[in-house]
Amino acid sequence: MSLCRALLHRPPVLLMDEPFGALDALTREQMNVELHRIWRETGTTVLFVTHSIAEAAYLASRVVVMSPRPGRVIEVIDVDLPRDRDYGAALRSNEFGDATSRIRGLLGARTDP
Repeated sequence: MSLCRALLHRPPVLLMDEPFGALDALTREQMNVELHRIWRETGTTVLFVTHSIAEAAYLASRVVVMSPRPGRVIEVIDVDLPRDRDYGAALRSNEFGDATSRIRGLLGARTDP
């Protein structure tokens, strides 16, 4: 409902801070797909804060990786996925894998099983 209210006035920029954090995994995926559709159709710039690497890589054209406190920009990563992207195909793509691997590496997360 908050997303509907925020979009009602067609803002040029939409600021979203962990908007889907409390949702279950399937609902979160559906909301990611829906937000991506809204972004494509409206052209609204979305600044989206998330701790989910997959969510960041799927939704973004560009991911800004931040350090822990004090927060500073570590790197800006361009995500090379088509603007009109299918969720499943995007997650299986080499470009998605490259972006998520780079982000994990910058955050010091292990990438091996």
